[in-house]
Amino acid sequence: MLFSSILSPFILVNFVVCQLFALLTALWFRLYLHPSKTSTFVRHVVATLLGFYLALFCFGWYALHFLVQSGLTYSIMIFAGVEHMHKYCFVVALGYLTFCQITRVYVFDYGMYSADFTGPMMVITQKITSLAFEIHDGMARKEELLTSSQKCLAVRRMPSLLEYLSYNCNFMGILAGPTCSYNDYIAFIEGTAYRLKHLESNGKENGKCKQLDPSPKVDVIHKLCTCAVSLLVYLSVFRTCPVERSIEDGFIATTPFHLQVAYLYLSMLATRPKYYFVWTLADAINNAAGFGFNGYNKDGTPRWDLISNLRILDIEFATSFKMFLDNWNIQTALWLKRVCYERCPYNPTAATFLLSAIWHGVYPGYYLTFFTGILMTMAARAIRHNVRPHFLGSAALELLYDVVTWAGTQIAICYTVVPFVLLAVGPSLKFYRSWYFCIHIVCVLLMVFLPVKPRHLRAKEVSSDPAALQAPSSPPDTESNCSQKRKAS
Repeated sequence: MLFSSILSPFILVNFVVCQLFALLTALWFRLYLHPSKTSTFVRHVVATLLGFYLALFCFGWYALHFLVQSGLTYSIMIFAGVEHMHKYCFVVALGYLTFCQITRVYVFDYGMYSADFTGPMMVITQKITSLAFEIHDGMARKEELLTSSQKCLAVRRMPSLLEYLSYNCNFMGILAGPTCSYNDYIAFIEGTAYRLKHLESNGKENGKCKQLDPSPKVDVIHKLCTCAVSLLVYLSVFRTCPVERSIEDGFIATTPFHLQVAYLYLSMLATRPKYYFVWTLADAINNAAGFGFNGYNKDGTPRWDLISNLRILDIEFATSFKMFLDNWNIQTALWLKRVCYERCPYNPTAATFLLSAIWHGVYPGYYLTFFTGILMTMAARAIRHNVRPHFLGSAALELLYDVVTWAGTQIAICYTVVPFVLLAVGPSLKFYRSWYFCIHIVCVLLMVFLPVKPRHLRAKEVSSDPAALQAPSSPPDTESNCSQKRKAS
């Protein structure tokens, strides 16, 4: 989604070279600019300057947009006051991003995937808006009005300009992200990221826990191997199964429908390794710098998934639309949840999909995809609430349910994202017409005949059910950024 511009060989090579440079720099940063060896100020300065260097190398003077966007929103944060600055920052950051996307698409190269400077701006926009809401929560709202997640993420003091630029434009995430919380980033820079996440059983001397920095070496190597496999699969398979073939007249006229379905699945399956490569490499770079530690596994091995953006196996074997979305572009999903879904008083699902469409860009295909996504989400929710309970009686029925819902989820995802790949309205509608809008119609029928109670009514039922209160309100992994938050004194 975010990195559709990484397609042509030249752009791909340029991106890979810059990211490999960032990887080597991250190793140097962790070893020679460790918090025990240098000051926080130096770490901020070096991370920021290296970030701007990579941005200038990749995008030339277009990289100045990163400074302009950050400068405008920082000025708002300083002069507007904490009561309303989160709203102003949200509008200005998203508006500036949209302006740049409009000029790039409709003024310069509609439909052409050039070196897209708005890609990094999308991540910066997430960081700007997240931090604005976190500052508002920490400095303007009463503690009792915050959710547990908001309490953990709340920022209690205004960041300096250097801290702000370092957070937005550091070399580890300037090209491909991922988004992270401000508190997590500051804890990493200051060297306090390991303190409260240290495993208690990792040795004690005189009642004091040994503070040893875990090594990311194993995880970095594993992620680099995943990158290599993903890139190899993408380069060797993608061009043999282009999505565009699905709308060719000859293909539609001569191919049986069940083979059209199979081809659509294979073509989308061949597209995903591009994102696996980009996001996993970005994760490896952050880990190599020492950022991303998230506690320990049960066997005592360190976890480096604090800011990971995807879980590949959970994506490929997802048995629901929600499961797919929860494991795809994880940090963006958390951003949408925290700045929109949890705060929108009316129809948060539709509002969240609309924000996601605006954030992604101005191609009409994006809006077709996210409109379809709203229908898919509501229909999948209806199936889960009304149908799933009937298959929980035995292991065989559960397996049958999982197999059927896996196949249905994969087809639904492929059907939904076709306009995202085709971009334009005409080809997208041609594809949907060739399928007779069948999945749209099925979704509407499910929503009509299998209604789901509104969220506030479901929340009341959960709050009145003692058994339900014992279950966590959200998956532990999606809120791990908060549940183990470090507060440096």
